[in-house]
Amino acid sequence: MTIESMPGSSGYIEIGNRKITYFSNGYVLGLTVVAGIGGLLFGYDTGVISGALLYIRDEFEEVNQSHFLQETIVSMALVGAMIGAAIGGWVNDSYGRKKATLSADVVFALGSVVMAAAQNPYVLIFGRFLVGLGVGVASVTAPVYIAEASPTEIRGGLVSTNVLMITGGQFLSYLVNLAFTEVPGTWRWMLGVSAVPAILQFFLMLFLPESPRWLYLKKDKSKAIVVLSKIYDPYRLEEEINQLATTLEEERQRKSVVRYSDVFKVKEIRLAFFAGAGLQAFQQFTGINTVMYYSPTIVQMAGFRSNQLAILLSLIVAAVNAAGTVLGIYLIDHFGRRKLALSSLSGVIISLIILAVAFILEPSTSSVIGLYGWMAVVGLALYISFFAPGMGPVPWTVNSEIYPEAYRGMCGGMSATVNWISNLIVAQSFLSLADAVGTGWTFLILAVIAVAAFVFVIVFVPETKGLTFEEVERVWKERAWGGGYGREAFLEAGNEQ
Repeated sequence: MTIESMPGSSGYIEIGNRKITYFSNGYVLGLTVVAGIGGLLFGYDTGVISGALLYIRDEFEEVNQSHFLQETIVSMALVGAMIGAAIGGWVNDSYGRKKATLSADVVFALGSVVMAAAQNPYVLIFGRFLVGLGVGVASVTAPVYIAEASPTEIRGGLVSTNVLMITGGQFLSYLVNLAFTEVPGTWRWMLGVSAVPAILQFFLMLFLPESPRWLYLKKDKSKAIVVLSKIYDPYRLEEEINQLATTLEEERQRKSVVRYSDVFKVKEIRLAFFAGAGLQAFQQFTGINTVMYYSPTIVQMAGFRSNQLAILLSLIVAAVNAAGTVLGIYLIDHFGRRKLALSSLSGVIISLIILAVAFILEPSTSSVIGLYGWMAVVGLALYISFFAPGMGPVPWTVNSEIYPEAYRGMCGGMSATVNWISNLIVAQSFLSLADAVGTGWTFLILAVIAVAAFVFVIVFVPETKGLTFEEVERVWKERAWGGGYGREAFLEAGNEQ
């Protein structure tokens, strides 16, 4: 078996006469797209509430009079997602990625129906909690399922497809919001139609296999090999099976039950979890879902008072988000996870400063849309342009590949829980913080956090581009026990050739 690296490219390799690229295997791409519908649910839920909230306020006066109720309607889905992500890791490891996805679809569809039928804000809040549970489980499951079915050299791009589905779901939610602005029961339609992709994924998932790695290591080797044979050509299949056999033997030799406490007791796992969870926290604390949840509200704060105009301008922001994610799919396997995150954060810092300046200088009493109002909209678009290709996909991609097999579901669930907790804090506090210190100073605080995120990536996040799961595990062991920085540099140098 011969493996030749293609000159000047780290995004694909040539094995024999066959290049492994993003589009080279329709079977893998199909698995990715269907699993990625979980990301679509995630994105639609985060985006749709921003427009629906404008009309919920119109229907329920008590909501219109209370920022706390508005924040609770937005953030209750995050409470559900936090719990869903926490149990999602256990469900993934115990019952498999496929059953986890199916259960998430059922809960999400049920929550969508409850929201659409809600006769008061409190039933609506309960429905938001249910869809959050489904989104939380899906947020853990989809990246892991895709990563475990992906060839190493295109794993980043395929996992990033899930993030494209998230941003595509956000864009779709703004289109739906705009379409229903003149329809009776506006917000009910906006929230209710989200059941459709959940039902679609449920039925499509029935025809898809379980993750081959989970099957091999937890249940049925023969079924795993059948699935792997559809992913890899024969000369690559043997290599993959040998790696899985080695991993399985290592797990047997440990002869210990995997425990949550191990994440904090075992040094290499602790370092990996700190890097993964830190990326997830900074993804939220740099403000992405402040922008996505409250984009129309922010636009109205900038002076654009019309609900329809606010949603239309937010639609443009969501389109930039989706386009940026497409760019990220290409860059993440060519440019690398670490460099992409650092470049992204640099632009995020600049964009947040522009937003801060626009709101600080914009007269709060102005009834006319001025220079600073347009400056705020430009700042939003720039923010998304920089965030989407980097800090959008990188945390999810890194978390799908940095943990040992036995801990992948558990640590993935824990880090996703950190993401949702951070998301909840931001969503529940943004309007109140903007009231207390001003919108401009709120964005300035986010800019300072983005600087801290930049430093964090430099210090704690290694490059994992092009490494197998086993090589990534060795990187953490070497970081934990010394003598590894030279080896890591060698691996990184190999990636760059």
